[in-house]
Amino acid sequence: MPAKHKILLATEKPFAAPAVKAIEEVFGTDYDVQKLEGYKSIADLEAAITDGAEAVIVRSDKITDDLMAKSTDSKLKLVVRAGAGVDTIDLESASKRGIVVMNTPGQNSNAVAELCFGMMITNARNHYDGTSGYELRGKILALHGFGQVARNMMRLAKGFEMEVWAYDPFLKPEDIEAGGAKPCAAVSDLFSANFVSLHIPCTPETRNSINKDLLLKLPKNGVLVNTARAEVVDETEATGILGAVKERPDIKYIADVVPMTEGLLEKLGKNAFVTPKKMGAQTSEANNNAGIAAAKQIRAFFESNDVKFQVNKPGQTF
Repeated sequence: MPAKHKILLATEKPFAAPAVKAIEEVFGTDYDVQKLEGYKSIADLEAAITDGAEAVIVRSDKITDDLMAKSTDSKLKLVVRAGAGVDTIDLESASKRGIVVMNTPGQNSNAVAELCFGMMITNARNHYDGTSGYELRGKILALHGFGQVARNMMRLAKGFEMEVWAYDPFLKPEDIEAGGAKPCAAVSDLFSANFVSLHIPCTPETRNSINKDLLLKLPKNGVLVNTARAEVVDETEATGILGAVKERPDIKYIADVVPMTEGLLEKLGKNAFVTPKKMGAQTSEANNNAGIAAAKQIRAFFESNDVKFQVNKPGQTF
């Protein structure tokens, strides 16, 4: 009987227990599943990967060039990010070493969208402090990026009778319109809306791209919603959000990403609400969906060489 494929579940921020059980059920007795949950040291992750793991499921864990370099002699063939964003994984290094990287797009999208609306309502009602707020109905929601989370945002917005705009450089205007949103010709056009919600990766083009000039285009009481990455927002006073809020105290920033700049939240004060850690995908349903999808993709990879969800450059297959 051939040896079982060894799978590592490596999560610094562990899955909920029901999700771990669901992942193990997908693999059954056909695979050897090892768990490294809540680890405190990158050395622990390195040791676990180099201990014969052929595939690893991660969440926001960092799979760096240095880690993969130290794991050169390992059996690692596949890394699956249980979620959409893969900026914590060095894709170029993985490609160079013949390691396939996949994600599980769409599995967390409803959870993130619901969190966005929870924060938007809380902001609109002044954090329930007893003062008069405003309603979402009739307001405009603009989506920077029109992927799975944004489309769930649009679905919820329609239920609130909001108007929805979207800009996505990778989609044709007719594709956005067919998806149910009004297409915008440029990023700057989004900032005429009451709410601008970010659904973009952090790339050289998007880093610090949301700046003071854009924010000052927002209408009175305009809100920037960021569940993407902190790095896409310029946080400085000279050219970024801190300067925009100082000039326009009516602008609000609500986010599910921890700022890069120490002390930014204290300086923004009541103009900002940021979750203490990234928690958009922290629901039992999203945990289950992403974990199960990752496990199924690993099985398909080993059993039929399926690389449908590969996000790095096609390289070695196994």
